[in-house]
Amino acid sequence: MMIKIIEVKSDAKSFKLSYVLAMFLISMMIMFISGCITLGKDFPEANVPNVNIGETTKNEIRRLFGSPWLSGVQDGKVAWTYGIYDYSLFGERKAKDLVVQFDDLGKVSSFTFSTTDHDE
Repeated sequence: MMIKIIEVKSDAKSFKLSYVLAMFLISMMIMFISGCITLGKDFPEANVPNVNIGETTKNEIRRLFGSPWLSGVQDGKVAWTYGIYDYSLFGERKAKDLVVQFDDLGKVSSFTFSTTDHDE
């Protein structure tokens, strides 16, 4: 009695790898052609003058600007960051951000507002 062993070769793994590579290259080309990446979340900069150190609370900041894009600790104090950053290969780069720090009572202890829009 003779047993024959049949070996089957599959190109499925090779096909899957080339498909993933092709999709990656297409994605990279689309990003390069569009040349623009936006990070963050827009916020109403017109409300910045309503922020007062020692007076404005976390709830008021949330009412004025919404939920923060980032939150964490900066210099030992709770900090919320609002920002939007538009990067372009071919055009103008735009950015604006607001970083608000709070004291232990939940009131603004300091804040900074920065933008690339200059009206000087």
